[in-house]
Amino acid sequence: MPYSDAMKIAFMGTPDFAVPALHALLEAGHEVVAVYCQPPRPAGRGQALRPSPIQAAAEAHGLPVRHPVSLKGADEQAAFAALGLDAAVVVAYGLILPRPILAAPRLGCFNIHASLLPRWRGAAPIHRAILAGDTETGVAVMGMEAGLDTGPVYLERRVPIGPRATAAELHDILALAGAELIVEALPGIASGALKSRAQAEDGVTYAAKITKDEGRIDWSRTSGELDRLIRALGASPGTWFDLGPERIKVLAAEPAMGTGAPGTALDDRLAIACGDGALRLLRLQRPGKGPVDAAAFLNGHKLPAGAVLR
Repeated sequence: MPYSDAMKIAFMGTPDFAVPALHALLEAGHEVVAVYCQPPRPAGRGQALRPSPIQAAAEAHGLPVRHPVSLKGADEQAAFAALGLDAAVVVAYGLILPRPILAAPRLGCFNIHASLLPRWRGAAPIHRAILAGDTETGVAVMGMEAGLDTGPVYLERRVPIGPRATAAELHDILALAGAELIVEALPGIASGALKSRAQAEDGVTYAAKITKDEGRIDWSRTSGELDRLIRALGASPGTWFDLGPERIKVLAAEPAMGTGAPGTALDDRLAIACGDGALRLLRLQRPGKGPVDAAAFLNGHKLPAGAVLR
């Protein structure tokens, strides 16, 4: 990138999804003068404080890291304004940006959002797209304003959702696509050559944050719904059912042939009847154990045809 195209940027993000964008901005020659992310959180059995993926990536590049608990205070807003930014790039940061923060950079604040706006505004667009049975999603570079993901869109890239796609797979595809788009968008925004479009007023949907309770497998639902549930939530926060005193995680499954009372094992290879159709469980995890395939799981838990899961 020619020096004249380089910008003075604050990067604001927290999870793995944001890391490719930070790397791409640095590789493109932009000056990232501050990285904002969520504070380290307790993690693991020892509950030691663990920095977020973005903090770890920023520190590896020697970038200054800030993790305020809020941006609503006058001192934090003044410190942000004092950076003298051309732009701020925001990717799954986790804090609402007040108007003074949005107004501080010369060009504005720009968000990488993992959906084709206005569909799936909000916290969990990848998961919600799979849960809803969407056949297409994408990623957008959006100018930020006070509303929830309501700003104008500068660039977007469409991505198909295959019939067996998981949230983890889409996460990686969209993270890389978003990184490419923000590097493409910023010079055009700065020069005025790239124009934005307002989001459509029709077709607005909201991607509410995923709760752990949503991962419970209710066998009265259709096999298609449960298949989408496991592909969307199996990796995180997890999908599960109870078997005796144990909570069993289901990491992978697929629709299967057969019918029966919901929750009934239709064979001895973990084909389970649903409210409509059946689901074959492929990969599972017992509490305190590692993930195993169905055959290994059945070595420790016999589940013959006719057994009923609740």
